Amino acid sequence: MWQLADQSLESRLLIGSALYPSPSIMQDAIRASGAGVVTLSLRRQNPSAGGGNDFWALLRELDLHLLPNTAGCHSVKEAITTAQMARELFDTRWIKLEVIGDEYNLQPDPFGLLEATRELISQGFEVLPYCTDDLVLCEKLVDAGCRILMPWGAPIGTGKGLINPYALNTLRQRMPDITLIVDAGIGAPSHAAQALEMGYDGVLLNTAVAQASDPVAMARAFKHAVSAGRLAYEAGVMPARDMAQPSTPVLGTPFWKP
Repeated sequence: MWQLADQSLESRLLIGSALYPSPSIMQDAIRASGAGVVTLSLRRQNPSAGGGNDFWALLRELDLHLLPNTAGCHSVKEAITTAQMARELFDTRWIKLEVIGDEYNLQPDPFGLLEATRELISQGFEVLPYCTDDLVLCEKLVDAGCRILMPWGAPIGTGKGLINPYALNTLRQRMPDITLIVDAGIGAPSHAAQALEMGYDGVLLNTAVAQASDPVAMARAFKHAVSAGRLAYEAGVMPARDMAQPSTPVLGTPFWKP
């Protein structure tokens, strides 16, 4: 078990609900992942306007913690309004905050993200900001009141994995008491395991499962990868060395010699 905000969860995998071939495959894959949290985008389908009701019903059947996001928002005003609507519709203080600054790589706008974070925290939200791995930005988000940060591994949907392990390691070392979740860019189970081995508290992914040839099998693979990565971290991963070192020391005398 681990603690995410005010909830105790068994799985350190958070999963998205978009891009699946069909609603039934979405449900089956999310169940196979073992995830306790599922993200959803209010801007893509708005149940208050009569759209997406069937989709929301399917998510409710999963009986997981909902993490609405502000995907598609390019301004502070858009993000705040979307978060307020999500709180009303889904009865949750949680919001995965996205304020996109660049259309090419969907990189977060650090200035808008920080401004929106401060406002939403003042309104009582539990803000989980999608941010880059920039240490100074992350420190300012924590100063604004964030208990959880979601730095990217790579740009959304690229599947490149952890493109800057040094920066991610620095965040983990400098922020030992903050919940850190790698969000975006995860493309393979090995990427997820790597993040957990580094001491990250969890990973959030979507495309790698939803667009796999077999989403259900891939979801199961990520479930095991996250568990393995955490176990390795807790056990103590062997540090890399520049020089070879024999696994069987040679003392000059075979152990079987009388």
